[in-house]
Amino acid sequence: MNFYLIFFSCFIVRSSFSSEVRYDNYKLLNVTPSTLQAVEALRELERSASLGFDFWSHTGPVGQPVEIMVSPDRADELQDIVKRREMSSAMIIDNVQKLIDAERSPRTQKGFGWTRYNTLDEINNWIKSLPEQYPSIVSLIELNGTYEGRPIVGVKVSYGSSKDKKSVFVESNIHAREWISSATTTYILNEILTSTNSSVRKLAEEHIWYFFPVVNPDGFVYSQTRDRMWRKTRVRYSRFCVGADPNRNWDYSWNVRGASSDNPCSELYRGPKPFSEPCTKTLSEFIKTVGSELVAYISFHSFAQVLLIPYGHTPQHLDNYDLTYDIGLKAVEVLAQRYGTRYRVGTIYDIMYIAAGGSIEWVKGIFKTPLVYTYELRDKGRYGFLLPPQQIIPTCEETFDSFVAIFQEYYKAIKS
Repeated sequence: MNFYLIFFSCFIVRSSFSSEVRYDNYKLLNVTPSTLQAVEALRELERSASLGFDFWSHTGPVGQPVEIMVSPDRADELQDIVKRREMSSAMIIDNVQKLIDAERSPRTQKGFGWTRYNTLDEINNWIKSLPEQYPSIVSLIELNGTYEGRPIVGVKVSYGSSKDKKSVFVESNIHAREWISSATTTYILNEILTSTNSSVRKLAEEHIWYFFPVVNPDGFVYSQTRDRMWRKTRVRYSRFCVGADPNRNWDYSWNVRGASSDNPCSELYRGPKPFSEPCTKTLSEFIKTVGSELVAYISFHSFAQVLLIPYGHTPQHLDNYDLTYDIGLKAVEVLAQRYGTRYRVGTIYDIMYIAAGGSIEWVKGIFKTPLVYTYELRDKGRYGFLLPPQQIIPTCEETFDSFVAIFQEYYKAIKS
């Protein structure tokens, strides 16, 4: 199959507006490279955006597993690559469509909640209802400017006088298919507003909060209505290639070699220039208005069960790396107490892979914000992006425990 036919096929399969993409008999494999040559072979396969291979996690160092979804017609080819390139593999999911179907549980939940995944309209309608419920506390923020004309909807939460208060910015679903991320941030927002726990109330009332649960609404809608595995934005770059990775598109360490892709069909396509994606440009312009006030910027993704610290484009550590790392260790220790879920802590570069142009790198680099973290939420190797609805609330609960611990440990540390 020639180059253009591959991309045309990719366009039809991943960008069709006429029918929903199905993943019957697609398999998810855990592939582990055992040599540097094997790592480079995987990186080349990932960069190529080859039809039939979808990297659910990105290629890291030797010995780090990579989750790859493969179409039925290319499963044998992937196994051949594994054998020839000194890798090992294990089956995680034998039919991806079954998990997609299971994820869409009967919609018995009345109103907005966390027993199933909510649509963009449901999330936005809930957010828009909050200023009516908390008129002196919550202010609606609607940022206009996505490619398909949708607003990026968020809120500002502030109790009483804002004098001398530090601000916290929380964002999620910058990657469309990571549904558990916006479920978690809306849960945290609800706790900030409703919890009667004294520690939570203290945390809530001593800060100004900015929550943006769905940063990439165009991609999110597409993942819910057309292609469950859609990751990118919906900006059209050619007849065959749609979307860029909005977390490779921020104007800090953008275009670092090996950390993204210049191939518009790649899942890691960084875009033709920084902030080429309307959603990242719009959000960044708002962040500039509050950036100097921020004590924390926390971004939610899935999946890996890691708490990540900048940077991803360099092995160089933050100026306050030791403090950030120690706080992270305490936070994941607290997270594990409720359900035994284990997380790792470290920089993106050190424990994941090379990555550049992300939101947390931009915030840290531009504003020197003290606390900057990315959560890669559940799970770790069984469901991937297709976390069952039954795990939404447990994920939210344990994550909120650790979220509170981050701030408790920070203020304890700076007072000592």
